[in-house]
Amino acid sequence: MRWRRLTILAFAMLAAGAARAGLFDDDEARRQIADMKAEAAANQKALEDRVARLDASLRDRAVDLVQLIDAVRQDMTRLRGQIEVLANQAETIERRQKDLYVDIDTRMRRMEQAFQAVQEKIAAPEREAQKEKEAYEAALNQFKVGNYQASIAAFQTFVVNYPNSQLVPSAQYWIGNAYYATRDYRVAIATQQKVVASWPDNPKAPDAMLNIASAQAELGDQKAARETLRTLVLKYPASPAAEQAKQRMQKR
Repeated sequence: MRWRRLTILAFAMLAAGAARAGLFDDDEARRQIADMKAEAAANQKALEDRVARLDASLRDRAVDLVQLIDAVRQDMTRLRGQIEVLANQAETIERRQKDLYVDIDTRMRRMEQAFQAVQEKIAAPEREAQKEKEAYEAALNQFKVGNYQASIAAFQTFVVNYPNSQLVPSAQYWIGNAYYATRDYRVAIATQQKVVASWPDNPKAPDAMLNIASAQAELGDQKAARETLRTLVLKYPASPAAEQAKQRMQKR
């Protein structure tokens, strides 16, 4: 029994020590838990503070970003306006350049046309003079080869086509000569008289009078022929035709 009591006592002492140890362990655990809670609360507070600062920073940055976006948008709007203005100016300049080009091209064409017209006016008399000369020479060549009727027709056409030509008196003279060559003396006389009456100062006038005298002589009117020769010498004394007239009067 004693041993049992001792044993029970020993167990009781052990149980009391264990109980005290358990109580100590619970206090330590509570302290540690409290410390952990405090640390957790501090950490949570620090985290919340960081989150708050971050949120504030983000809000500030968001505001800055919004302002930046607005500024960019305003710049873009302004740039679009400037681009539109520049595009309109470029279009206006291009249109003006086109109008200017068309105007210059039109003026150049007009100047070219005017220049060509002037050239034509300048060249026209030369061409006309060349045609006139060729027509006269063609008619004269017909006379030289003995085609008197063709020569008469060509010279008459020449007189009609070039009535103001300086060669008309000569053409009229050769018409008279051609008629003389065909023995149509009366027409020859009438033709040459026109030369003397219309162009008395022309070099062909003395030759026309000499031809008239020849035609009159061929018609047998010697008196008229001699009078024509005498008038020729008096009117055109220095001409070669006057010398021939003198020689003819001496023979008669």
